[in-house]
Amino acid sequence: QVQLVESGGGLVQAGGSLRLSCAASGRTFSTYAMGWFRQAPGKEREFVTAISWSAGHTYYADSVSGRFTISRDNAKNTVYLQMNSLKPEDTAVYYCAADRYGAGSKYANEYEYWGQGTQVTVSS
Repeated sequence: QVQLVESGGGLVQAGGSLRLSCAASGRTFSTYAMGWFRQAPGKEREFVTAISWSAGHTYYADSVSGRFTISRDNAKNTVYLQMNSLKPEDTAVYYCAADRYGAGSKYANEYEYWGQGTQVTVSS
C-alpha cells in the first residue's frame, strides 16, 4: 500500500510559477513510476506528466511541454512538479499517482495509487 500526499497548490497570477510536491509512504518508492494528472471543473482528468521508475524517463502532455518539469527524489520519497509560465487554463486540481514498475504511462487506469489532489488556480 502506498499513500500519496500532494502539497504546494495555491493561487498564482498568469505567468507565475508553483512547485507541487507529492510525498509517498513506504520503502518501495523507487520502484514506482510517478505521474501527475489534473482535472478542471466540468472536464475529464487529463495526463500532465510522468517519470518512469527506472532511468527516470520523462513524458509531458503537449500543453505543458517546455513549461512544466517533473523530477523525483527517491531518498525523500517525493516527486515534484515545477510549473512555470502558468496560464489560466492550467487551473485544475492536480493529482499525483503511482504505478509499480511503470514506464510513465499517460493512461490514468494504469496507476494503482492516487493522492487526494491539490488545487492550482491561475488568475488572468
